Order: sequence, then C-alpha cells, then structure tokens
Amino acid sequence: MLKENTLKQKLKNGIPVFGLLVSIPSPLVVEMIGCADYDFIIIDNEHVQVNPETLEHMIRAAEAVDLIALVRVSGPNAKEILRALDAGALGIVVPQVESREQMEQIVRSCKYAPLGNRSLNSGRAGIFGKHDLAAYVQRANEEIMVVPMIETRAGVEQVHDILSVPGVDMVLEGAADLSQSFGIPWQTRHPVVKEALRQVSATAKQCGVPYCAIPRAPEDFAEWSELGIQAFVLGDERGVAFRALKAHLQGFVQS
Repeated sequence: MLKENTLKQKLKNGIPVFGLLVSIPSPLVVEMIGCADYDFIIIDNEHVQVNPETLEHMIRAAEAVDLIALVRVSGPNAKEILRALDAGALGIVVPQVESREQMEQIVRSCKYAPLGNRSLNSGRAGIFGKHDLAAYVQRANEEIMVVPMIETRAGVEQVHDILSVPGVDMVLEGAADLSQSFGIPWQTRHPVVKEALRQVSATAKQCGVPYCAIPRAPEDFAEWSELGIQAFVLGDERGVAFRALKAHLQGFVQS
C-alpha cells in the first residue's frame, strides 16, 4: 500500500522540513541525499529530461531511505502528472501557476474521483493490485501532495485565488523566474522580488497552506525563520556538489 507521506505529516505538525531539488538523474544521488537526513526531494522533470525508467528507480531509491519524493513536471499536463504519480511520486510540483482555473485542473489531475479525474492503474503505485484498489484510491487522495510554484507576476497577483483552491498542500517560491517577470532578471534578492515573496507567504498563511522558501544566503534563512516559515528547499544538488568539490580541491591547492 502507498507509504505514509511523512512530509505532509511534518508540515501538519509544525516540524521544520528541508529538501533539495534533484537534477542529476541518478538513484544513487537520491539515496545519498536520504542518507544525509533530508526530508524530501523534488525531482526536476521541467529543466531536465528524466526517462521513465530512471524516474521510477529514483523514486524507489527515495523509498528505501525514507525520503519523500516529489516530482516537478513541466506544466499542468494531466498525462505527465499521471505518469509521475504512477511511478510512485508522493507529490507533484507544477511551475508557473497563474490562475485558479489552472490550479483546479492540477488538483483534478492529481486526485482520483470523487476529488478529481486521475486515471486508475494497478501498477507500482498501487502495489500492482495486491491490496484493495478502493482503499488505495482513498489513501492516494490523502497522501499525495499538490504543490504549485508562484514564479510570475501574474501568479503573485492571483495568489489568493490559487491557494484557496481545495487540495493545495504547499506552495513553493520561484524567485529567479519571478525576478525576470518583474523586469529585473536574476536579481532574486531585489526589494521588489522580496516583497512579492512576502506577499505570497502572507497569503499562504491566510489560506492555511504551508509556504516553502528557497533561501539563497544565510540571512534569507534567518528572515524566513523569523516569519515562522518551516519548509525549505536548500538549492539544487548539482550546486551543492559543485561547491563542495571546489572547496575540497581548494583545501589542498592552498595548503
């Protein structure tokens, strides 16, 4: 039967959670992140093309080390969402959500009837029909997370309508694309961008939806923590690995 979504439970109980974006299509990397005691990963299938078999193996690796695997799809495409969920993902992250109508469609794509219209398949997500499928459907509707990204000016303007849709479990920021949308590309810590992110965070709190920040400097983490934010994506594993490798080399070169 579907595993308990510990990320969802921790958010509900006010426990801080930490995740990474995963762009290297490797189950070994996923396993390593879990062994390093992160709470969740977001496998990137927007900017990276992960083949279906590798995606399944990455999710299996996450399951083996009690790491919650979410998948970021390329957009609100019902079939792409379906394939990620059937591979065993415990949540879907959708970039650049800009309207209530989009959000409603995304929720429907992630949920089985009566909450949505996800197609039923007795594959690995449903343990190949080993258990009662009706019970699986109910459990899937409870455990699978639906996470929009607000990363455009239009999304910020419509954020209340988006986050008030029933079935939204968390909202993730996207400061880089947001800065571009505001005409100040890649200035992720510009006052205009920071104010937009604070607006999204405040609206999320009003709607009872956990806000997930992506701190880009230690002071960002401190600021969000002071505001009561408890969910964080601590960057992309490629950047983390690159900086660690570079620092490791420099430790010898400079000695």
